[in-house]
Amino acid sequence: MADIHSKNFITENFLLHSKEAQRLYHEYAKHMPIIDYHNHLSPKEIAEDQPIENISKAWLSGDHYKWRSMRANGIDEKYITGNASLNDKFVKWAETVPYTLRNPLFHWTHLELKRYFNIDTFLQSSTANEVYEKANKILASKTPAQLLQDMNVEVVCTTDDPTDDLRYHKQISNKNFFTKVYPTFRSDNLFLIGHSNFVSYIKKLEETVDHRIADFSNFLRAINERLMHFEKHGCRLSDFGLGTALEMKTYTLKEVEVIFKKTLNEEALSDKEINKYRSCMFIHLGRKYHEMNWVQQYHLGPIRNNNSRLKNDVGADAGCDSIGDYPMAKFMAKLFDGLDATKQLPKTITYNLNPSQNEVFATMMGNYSEVGVPGKMQWGSGWWFLDQKDGMEKQLNTLSNMGLLSRFVGMLTDSRSLLSFPRHEYFRRILCNLLGEDIRNGLLPNDLPFIGAMVQDICYNNATNYFKFKTH
Repeated sequence: MADIHSKNFITENFLLHSKEAQRLYHEYAKHMPIIDYHNHLSPKEIAEDQPIENISKAWLSGDHYKWRSMRANGIDEKYITGNASLNDKFVKWAETVPYTLRNPLFHWTHLELKRYFNIDTFLQSSTANEVYEKANKILASKTPAQLLQDMNVEVVCTTDDPTDDLRYHKQISNKNFFTKVYPTFRSDNLFLIGHSNFVSYIKKLEETVDHRIADFSNFLRAINERLMHFEKHGCRLSDFGLGTALEMKTYTLKEVEVIFKKTLNEEALSDKEINKYRSCMFIHLGRKYHEMNWVQQYHLGPIRNNNSRLKNDVGADAGCDSIGDYPMAKFMAKLFDGLDATKQLPKTITYNLNPSQNEVFATMMGNYSEVGVPGKMQWGSGWWFLDQKDGMEKQLNTLSNMGLLSRFVGMLTDSRSLLSFPRHEYFRRILCNLLGEDIRNGLLPNDLPFIGAMVQDICYNNATNYFKFKTH
């Protein structure tokens, strides 16, 4: 592809196609702090607070979005996840960028270059060295805490396994960072009964809680202890994200105790037994989250590790996941109704990966309300493959049609990169443009203070009131 010579399109009014949209963004959305309530940042990296120094580390070391695009562009794996130098990897990414036109990566890449490094240059083969050197010079003097503060990030919630000792969160809490960093209880490994490594995970949990797990009651006791440990470190959220078909089954505790014992004895389980165990865990954890006044999150819909060759060569989460077509409505209805029936349904956010299920998720979350808890059940922002302009607009429109957009808790990065926070700006511009177009077309009143207040709620205030994090 020929070099790109035209002026950078990341202008002051990028994505804002009306005067109304521009005013909504610049006067109401732009300066609101960021609450990033779900991401995969490294607590260790934040706690140690050392400059990243190299943009390849910040951009390419764990970003499967970029990996997929580079592979699609025919780049050799050694420049993606292999042992090529950081410089060479960056050059290959720069070579790929022009081919990402109309992919969100083209927007994100240049928005991040502009916001973090004040670079207006298009990234491509001919500019790779110039961009690499300028970005690295700035990164050499910027620590993770400074990068977060520069983007006005008030709260970050990482994603952490139940066995994590949270030592880095404790270190962070003892530092005077502008950004508060809290853990999230990611329960996936507690559900992997029937998998080959489940018993070894129980052993790891035993070591963490320092007592033997000889039966299901011991297991629940261990889980409850870990929940309290997370609570002491400021945790306000849980998360679940297994990419698999899910089915709620009726069960008795006696049945689950037998199933768990069979697992400890390394006996094979039927699909029905696995689903009975998982159903019990969903209900137990949901009740505990309600008791602790946490928010539970469900990321539903991926089919993971589709390329076995790539998984064997690179490992899990290598960038060969895609959208699944699992049935979701019955699972969600039985789970949420089972908790709601005993008035133990916690605040809940669901995220779907299959866009054909947008209306399914949006309408499901409207079934379970609670007096005095506005927006208790949230259908979350466009996630993963839907985390782009078209996906965000569809999510915002569907939520508007079938729920209360005004109560939406807004955007998150779901990212492993400290340079991903302009995605909040991206979302805010898309939101303001959508509302601005409605004002211009006479679908909403031309009352910018009224609608601007709603924009600020979606960008920040709703999340503040919903999660109730300790900030400054």
